[in-house]
Amino acid sequence: MNTVQKFIDRLCYMGIHERKEREKERRRQQILVSAKRVFYDKGYSRATMEDIANEAELSPGTLYLYFKNKEELFASLSLRILQYMIIRLQEVSNDTKLSPEEKLEALKSAMFDVYDFDTASIINMFHLQSSEALKNLSAQVLAEFNTLSGTAMGLLARIFKEGIIKGVFIDSPPVALADTFWSLFSGVVLWEASKSIMDGEKDGLKESLHFSFSLFNRSVMIHPR
Repeated sequence: MNTVQKFIDRLCYMGIHERKEREKERRRQQILVSAKRVFYDKGYSRATMEDIANEAELSPGTLYLYFKNKEELFASLSLRILQYMIIRLQEVSNDTKLSPEEKLEALKSAMFDVYDFDTASIINMFHLQSSEALKNLSAQVLAEFNTLSGTAMGLLARIFKEGIIKGVFIDSPPVALADTFWSLFSGVVLWEASKSIMDGEKDGLKESLHFSFSLFNRSVMIHPR
């Protein structure tokens, strides 16, 4: 076989490999979209891999080629929203034109933006963090989830550390302030989602978050306005 033919064969192989990888990623995204619908309609505990396979019009066996179990599929939906959250937190943290007080307001807007970006996935993520499902994830997915979560918390802590150094925020551990802010956000989101299910109440999340963030901002600033 001459050199030219080897080169042509190599190109053909690369083309076939790339098509297979694109098809694999397309199928993976198809499964994720279907899983998101099923988890939203049935909730995590009632949803099954069979339900998701039916929604995706695939065999259950095909799902297990892409995801180890229901928990891993559930966690994979959270990775996307965490990635988007990190982008928004980086924008706030890196904006040198904003004062610490302005960054608090920008932080509130960023969290509203994250919630609006993918409401179902942010609720799923908070459920995942408070459940036993984390124990059933593969080492790779768990490591990615922990890395992204750690990055998000690190960015929050950096915002608070800047305000402390500039004498605007109370002198408390930045990580503790970040944990408190995160707990407030996740707690309100989960509580409002629960009320909506239990009582069928109209979504009051944004109103509750506005109030909660206002209380937090006043408590963290040395001289609140």
